Amino acid sequence: MSEIDPVFAKITAPGSPFEIGERDGLRQFVAAPADLNLLIDAARRHGDKTFIVEGERRLTFEQVFQWRDRLVPLLGIKHGDRVAICMRNRTEWIIAYLATIKAGGVASLLHSRGSPTEPVAMIEEVTPALGLADRARAELIRAGGYEGRMFDLTNPVEEADLAALVPAGHKVDTAPANPSDPVSILFTSGTTGRVKGAVLTHRSLTTGLLSMQLSGVMVLHHMAAKYGMEPEALMAAAPQQAVLLVYPLFHISGLGSAFLSPLFAGSKIVIMRRWDAQEAVKLIRDEGITMFTGVPTMLWDVLHNAKLSAADLSGLRNVASGGQALPVNLLEEIRSVCPQAAMGTGYGMTECSGAIAQAVGDDFTRQPASAGRVLPLVDVRIEGPDGAILPRGEAGEITVRGAQIMAGYWNRPDDTAAVLSPDGWLKTGDVGYVDGEGYVFIVDRKKDMVISGGENIYCAEVERVMGEMLGITECAAFGIPDERLGELLVAVVVARDLSEQAIIHEVGEKLARYKAPGHVAFSSEPLPRNAVGKIDKITLKARWPELIGG
Repeated sequence: MSEIDPVFAKITAPGSPFEIGERDGLRQFVAAPADLNLLIDAARRHGDKTFIVEGERRLTFEQVFQWRDRLVPLLGIKHGDRVAICMRNRTEWIIAYLATIKAGGVASLLHSRGSPTEPVAMIEEVTPALGLADRARAELIRAGGYEGRMFDLTNPVEEADLAALVPAGHKVDTAPANPSDPVSILFTSGTTGRVKGAVLTHRSLTTGLLSMQLSGVMVLHHMAAKYGMEPEALMAAAPQQAVLLVYPLFHISGLGSAFLSPLFAGSKIVIMRRWDAQEAVKLIRDEGITMFTGVPTMLWDVLHNAKLSAADLSGLRNVASGGQALPVNLLEEIRSVCPQAAMGTGYGMTECSGAIAQAVGDDFTRQPASAGRVLPLVDVRIEGPDGAILPRGEAGEITVRGAQIMAGYWNRPDDTAAVLSPDGWLKTGDVGYVDGEGYVFIVDRKKDMVISGGENIYCAEVERVMGEMLGITECAAFGIPDERLGELLVAVVVARDLSEQAIIHEVGEKLARYKAPGHVAFSSEPLPRNAVGKIDKITLKARWPELIGG
């Protein structure tokens, strides 16, 4: 990257904050602190700037740090203790996380949606010394049978009770953490099997966050060059950046790009209690939201509501989605409603502490069909079914290595060994390829492939074609059992002014006849999604007879 981008060479040069060097056989940021707390504490310099907006609540950076400091000695934990955090997106969640890390604990982030058994299974996995919850989640966890130490941080009385239970003579361990010490445990989506907690270390999470910061600084330098300004002058002239928090904080996208990264940058976080497109448009306007990242459904909702209300979205400077390429018709709609906004995408996973590929602005518009460009501290290789390394441009399983890769799954050595090699290569489970310029193209999930009549059909490929059709706002393809073919590819769409035959014909023309869905069902409601925003194909498969009218 440094050979083709002089900006990258400049801002990663020796002596710069983003200087890159090799340590322990991995490329790392030379100036990165060993302890994540050092990055967090540095954000205190933002002082009286507004940090969190949640309904009527408005807290400055200093108020948040004071609340954190008050809570730290009340936790009564020692270095390395796990603290389970289970709340909806709210200010107390952020305080709980910051206090846990400051006290030397390992923040274990429980999914806050679902049945009582789900968070309890996660608690049993990590055996925490303490649980921090809001009222609804505390009741849910108790209903699931958990009897351990737990407090409702939304109740000031219970916060006071914490102090009474701190062991006599307890002192907060102020010794800095080692880079390899666990700092957070995030649970992988439960759609593919049993609960697994990905262990992120101080080094892995810090590397992931700083990689995100580096990408932002590069965009800033390129924009400054366009305007003929120095980057520092452009930054000084710009209003405070503001992020609309819609991703769950227990997910890496919420934790990293919507909370910790804005914290470091001095940006404002505006918390939505639940998704409401009309409210989102109002907040974008009234709170001066400059960065909005959401799943395609959310982007469609915002764009349609903005058009209906003639809302001014001119403050948006960055609009993005992650995971795979955005549908062409959605890209065109974003350009028409928000021509001033730079668009972007990213590709990553919990086990990678965030993004491993990213593209924003010009980098994105050059290859809008990609899932991003490989970030500088990440090694990527493509493996065939036999483990052989494939050449550039050839599709296979994407495997990655770098300082931001997890240490493994908590207390799951067999699960860890199945995806993480002894020399640090992580199998992502995604099928894709990397082109000559380092852009990643996702073909499909390895486990989300349909074998129909002996032919391999990648669902994402079919979904890409359907997503480009005018009138389709959401789509999902998957396989159902078929006596003749083994599996039959079918699809569910949210669409208008389209017939089943028109969709089948379009896919067959664009790809191949055998890749066209055997049947297409139409949904009058948004497609169901799991806790991390991905379309829930398990639910769709279960509802298929109902959806198709059988």
